[in-house]
Amino acid sequence: MDKDLENLQKLAKDVEKENKKYFSMLKRRTPKNLDVVVQQIHDEEFKRTDCLDCGNCCKTTSPIFTDKDTERIAKYLKMKVRDFTEQYLERDSDDFMVLKTAPCSFLDESDNSCFIYDVRPKACAEYPHTNRRKFIQIADLTIKNTEICPATYRIVEELKKRLPVRYNEKVKRF
Repeated sequence: MDKDLENLQKLAKDVEKENKKYFSMLKRRTPKNLDVVVQQIHDEEFKRTDCLDCGNCCKTTSPIFTDKDTERIAKYLKMKVRDFTEQYLERDSDDFMVLKTAPCSFLDESDNSCFIYDVRPKACAEYPHTNRRKFIQIADLTIKNTEICPATYRIVEELKKRLPVRYNEKVKRF
């Protein structure tokens, strides 16, 4: 996995323009089976992938913390919501509550486990969001996540193989 991470950002940047074009075409003509195909690819990928081997998402980004997340985690840590928020969170430029630091304050870097796994934020539980309904609505986020998550990169590459897009009356396989 380390080798994947070393090259991941470059690989993702190399196909970013291609991915944007691909998803743009998918948005124009979204196949009825898109969610089913993506779910299938996601399931196949995560049979091979153990997130604990990587943990790059926890090391480099922050999830959005909803009010419910904050309340649940503060209670779990036996803290007041205000104290938890002051200690761990800040508002980002989009006005979302996110962690003040990276890597995540709750990541055990020795084994990439999470101290608050059972009560982790909803955004963490759903990451990398490649198994959700209406997948096409998060195309931009998915493209961004290809730089962070090797599994997401592989899912997008496999999607392009399974659902090639048509333009200029030719099938373009990415």
